[in-house]
Amino acid sequence: MEQVPVGGQVRLHESGAGRPLILLHSLLADSASWDELVPILRGHAKVIVADLPGFAGLPPVTGGLAPVAAALGDAIAALNLPEPPLIIGNGYGSFLALRLALDRPSLPGGLVLIGCGAAFSEPGRAAFRGMREAAATRGLAAIADTAMARLFGAVFREQHPALMAARRAAFLQTSPETFAAACMALETLDITAEAPRIKQPALLMVGSEDQATPAAMAQDLAHRLPNAQLEILEGLAHVPQLQDPKRIGDAILQFMNGAMVKAGF
Repeated sequence: MEQVPVGGQVRLHESGAGRPLILLHSLLADSASWDELVPILRGHAKVIVADLPGFAGLPPVTGGLAPVAAALGDAIAALNLPEPPLIIGNGYGSFLALRLALDRPSLPGGLVLIGCGAAFSEPGRAAFRGMREAAATRGLAAIADTAMARLFGAVFREQHPALMAARRAAFLQTSPETFAAACMALETLDITAEAPRIKQPALLMVGSEDQATPAAMAQDLAHRLPNAQLEILEGLAHVPQLQDPKRIGDAILQFMNGAMVKAGF
């Protein structure tokens, strides 16, 4: 993939040609979590993978989701794309995609939100609070097992030890400052009142085994968005593109060529 110069806060890598797709990774993962999906998509679209602030050696952007989304929006605008991109977010990346759609509504042409919602339940908020406090006192290594359990189901973790080792190593490279700021932002996240303003077509996908953003969150958000469809991914968890990339890729391409075209985006 070719690196695209867009400034120092976000790093973008692109390959392929066609409709632009922008991929935003999860908090507990990094841009390599898209590696199995990119080859499926780039034969049909221009695929742009983002390294978000605080990951891959980039400096962090603090202050909540809005400043990070602003930096991301500036980077996307600098590309001068010929048409509005389809923004695909996973976990933390999907919450950034929502914030971007709210703050810069003319920028996205559509949204694919993998593991998302309008707000976390109190147990969900407590989980972020617990991870943030444990990481602050004992380091990210202290919550690495928790992070992996939030990303993948138990059986999948047992069957893929090499992938788990790679994902753990990637997680430990996250900027502690970024992790703490993101946890705090997600603890307080609540866009329930704002969500109906998002008019772009949206595809919500969530794994039936997702412990980080349970299916109930996606179901609630799908009811709040004016132009949304929801797919429950049976047997998959929070990073389904690493478990079944073909299924995720096919769903994205069908949405891009179907619902987005029908909606005029």
